[in-house]
Amino acid sequence: MAAGKLLLYAGLSLSLCALGMLAVAMCSDHWYETDARRYRERCRSFTTRRKDPGFIYIPNNSLPLRAGRSGVPRWEEKLLLARNRRQLFAMSAADECSRQYNSTNMGLWRKCHRLGFDQETEDRIRKGSIARCSYIKYHYSSAMIPKNLSYNITKTIRQDEWHSLHLRRMTAGFMGMAVAIILFGWIIGLLGCCWDRGLMQYVAGLLFLMGGTFCIISLCTCVAGINFELSRYPRYLYTLPDDIGHGYGWSMFCAWGGLGLTLISGFFCTLAPSIQPIPRSTCPKSRQENGTVC
Repeated sequence: MAAGKLLLYAGLSLSLCALGMLAVAMCSDHWYETDARRYRERCRSFTTRRKDPGFIYIPNNSLPLRAGRSGVPRWEEKLLLARNRRQLFAMSAADECSRQYNSTNMGLWRKCHRLGFDQETEDRIRKGSIARCSYIKYHYSSAMIPKNLSYNITKTIRQDEWHSLHLRRMTAGFMGMAVAIILFGWIIGLLGCCWDRGLMQYVAGLLFLMGGTFCIISLCTCVAGINFELSRYPRYLYTLPDDIGHGYGWSMFCAWGGLGLTLISGFFCTLAPSIQPIPRSTCPKSRQENGTVC
């Protein structure tokens, strides 16, 4: 009896903590973060170099290399990869620096400039020329498609935009359903604990497991959507430069932690009714002998 109650109380407590962690993850804007400080420093040094007619700029990749016999194939491989990348994507240092990359953090609903990462951006935000955060659109808009592109590339970008939009909708939709199901399961489990109904406690555990399943779908589609955005065609428009750091933020880890607590609470609540003993009635059971009931 005590073990079953302990499992039930632990399951309800863990589900409440999981509900809070998922709610914090949904409301925060740190699912995915980028750091463009090294990229800006490189572009700043590229734009501030000497441009007078008597100065000839030779990049380090064009200088003759002197390496040992064992190091020659490795240098040749690096030069070949860099040359193939420039020929394939038609990108030079000037082309990469012509695009504006900022240090941002993104959530389910907003994309914001990171605080204190770029003084120029902070000054523009302080003056009111740009906003700190912009809302993520969950509807299709042709304004996000770049202009002056060929028909085939525009068609590919439009199809990829629809696919990315569906992934974003699935992420937000399944996360919202997961939170709603876990909240409903916690209410059912609390009522089952107050009324001492094992069936309600078992149903609450099943609801926690269902909410955890929806949370898994949401997190997997979120990861798939981020990877899809980084691999979209054409590469020179959507792929990040190598010197821009990017990765998942604390909101993503908070969501994964809430998922783990949800699955543990579902296991505890479904196991608790089977450990509790079945209540026995005090009145003796009637039995039938020779056609008469005694």
